Amino acid sequence: MKKLLILCVFLITALFVKAQRNEVFSPNIQSLQIKVNDNWLAPPIVNLNSDDVLEVSFDELSHEYHRFQYIISHHNADWTPSGLSEIEFLEGFNNSPIEDYKNSLNTTMQYTHYRVSFPNEQVKLKASGNYIITIFDDNDNSKPVCKACFSVIEKKVTVSATVSSNTDIDNNKSHQQVSFNVNYNGYNIRNPQSEVKIKVMQNLREDNCVTNLTPSYISSNELKYEHNKNLIFDAGNEYRRFEMVSVKYAAQGIQRIKFFDPYYHVTLIPDELRTKNYSYDQDQNGRYLVRYDWATNNNIEADYLLVHFSLPWKDELPDGNFYLQGAFTHDNLTDNYCLKYNPETKAFETIQLLKQGAYNYQYLFVPTNSNKTTTALTEGNYYETENEYLILVYHRPFGERYDRLIGVQQVYFK
Repeated sequence: MKKLLILCVFLITALFVKAQRNEVFSPNIQSLQIKVNDNWLAPPIVNLNSDDVLEVSFDELSHEYHRFQYIISHHNADWTPSGLSEIEFLEGFNNSPIEDYKNSLNTTMQYTHYRVSFPNEQVKLKASGNYIITIFDDNDNSKPVCKACFSVIEKKVTVSATVSSNTDIDNNKSHQQVSFNVNYNGYNIRNPQSEVKIKVMQNLREDNCVTNLTPSYISSNELKYEHNKNLIFDAGNEYRRFEMVSVKYAAQGIQRIKFFDPYYHVTLIPDELRTKNYSYDQDQNGRYLVRYDWATNNNIEADYLLVHFSLPWKDELPDGNFYLQGAFTHDNLTDNYCLKYNPETKAFETIQLLKQGAYNYQYLFVPTNSNKTTTALTEGNYYETENEYLILVYHRPFGERYDRLIGVQQVYFK
């Protein structure tokens, strides 16, 4: 059975090698989250051989017990399966059950909250690089219910970075440009151009991340990535926000809350296009936090509500689709997060089942026959936007069979 599960994992992960993207495959699985040291703002990266704790959690929409099992797999910088055998990256037992679960309390929608932390008594990670935790329901081992992605770093290099609105294509207008240096003094990199792989992410987004970068300058102990047009990002706008921390009052961004048996419905204030002016706000760059005002334990006392999003549109309908984007969508441009045009309200709309809490979101547009996302039609692009950028440095020495993660740096434009 274990061999069958591992084979299924490799077949499935082979289909999702383009991005570090969490995936939910079952409609009964909600609120998949991955946290490091219980910090909801931190990227999903832990240090090798450290006291860091990584937690994966999710809800299953019933009070029926499900015996969920997880398989951990190791991956390269591009999320293809690495050449390591299980014994080389993992100490302990793979294919273990998730034993920490609790039923929801006093909620209109019943669910069971499951979580598992790493390292634990069954497993410890031995190699740096990228990992995928694939979760199966023991009642059906043929397909997973979800998968969560994270990385493990063994710090060997230092990264210094800056972000500027004075870019190689405009100055203080609609873009931001990232520049950075990788200092590997004391660490052996023989051929940086072929051995080093870089990934740069804006607000942890996968839809516009940058890879396959070539250094502009190479010295005996430093790589420089400067004046690279691939590192010019659309600046976007601050994320939109709403808070549904109670059903007794309409908090930020909410127009009304009504109960239609058997569930609560939350109607957000219709969103305006923001293509003319920058909108300052103290957002969390796309994250969300599960929270209920009167909860002792948010994980099992926060309820699920049906949230109605609306983006009024008076112009000619564009040739393409609008999508919700935020941490709760896992950057998946699927029908579930695609807005549909309602001619009666003259707005693009969608309804999302979300757990109570504080949410960041924005609208992305994807033209027909394209997979390139843009904020230009909905949010605008303004150089003032307070974005964060994550730089990941991978290294595969000649003869090695996997990509090590040897450097990470976060840099902010403020």
